[in-house]
Amino acid sequence: MNTSERFTLEPTNEGWRSARIARGELSDQRFQLPTGVTDVTFDRARLVSVDFTETRFLCFIAYGSEFDGCDFSGAAFEQLLMGSTGIGGQEWDGATWPQTVFRNCTFRRTRFAELTFFGNVRFERCVFDRSRLRGQTTTFEAEFVDCVFLGRVRSMNFWGRPADRDQAVLGRGHNDFTGNDFTAAELDDVSFRHIDLRAQRLPGLPGYALLDRIAERASSVLPLVDSWPDEKHRQEARSALEFLADTARAWTDDQALVSPASLGRKLPPALREELFDVFRRTSSDTSRG
Repeated sequence: MNTSERFTLEPTNEGWRSARIARGELSDQRFQLPTGVTDVTFDRARLVSVDFTETRFLCFIAYGSEFDGCDFSGAAFEQLLMGSTGIGGQEWDGATWPQTVFRNCTFRRTRFAELTFFGNVRFERCVFDRSRLRGQTTTFEAEFVDCVFLGRVRSMNFWGRPADRDQAVLGRGHNDFTGNDFTAAELDDVSFRHIDLRAQRLPGLPGYALLDRIAERASSVLPLVDSWPDEKHRQEARSALEFLADTARAWTDDQALVSPASLGRKLPPALREELFDVFRRTSSDTSRG
């Protein structure tokens, strides 16, 4: 064990059996919860090369802390606050919100809690390898820089701009979101909002295409859609095209990462592929694939 400041976990009587790690550094060791303790709060702590693999937490809270080179492979979280507004159950005063940083950390087959609160958190050069990343929508303040995503990412939002109400306390009007590698990821209902898509590495053909002029393309393919004999198919495609055009205009400067599914999930596969092929060929294609 190597610690610049040694400290121990001590159970408290607040709610669940819990422990708080406040200030100090823990490095180069296996993280162990004391017997009977299932949830932990990291309060302005620094952890370097700490092994969290296969650990199960009922509650994991990080506040103004730093995790560098830590391994969370196989860890499971029932409740997860990665960049908490505070600690101890006190109501947030809205005046300060220190950032928690995960740097060079590994999340391999990590079971993120449903509706994880990401909060004011920054991920730098982290790997998310087949982790349970689905249904994660409370990511307004999260920053991702040079991270790698592998496997399925489902129903997740990424934001390049924090909520207006939080910009003053965060001290920034945008979230860093650059250099992230999604080339080996399967993106299912993933939204990029106010993010420069060209600053990421995105999956390409045959399954995806990074395209510009989305609204123009949507209008251009309507004659094909109108030629289909089944009204249900026509309506499904029109709705999908309208949604795609509206969100691209609002969020990504009329650009989008398009897949056959984004043009109509309920369409027969042959129609989806036909529409995708025509859609991406109607104007300039910025896909690298």
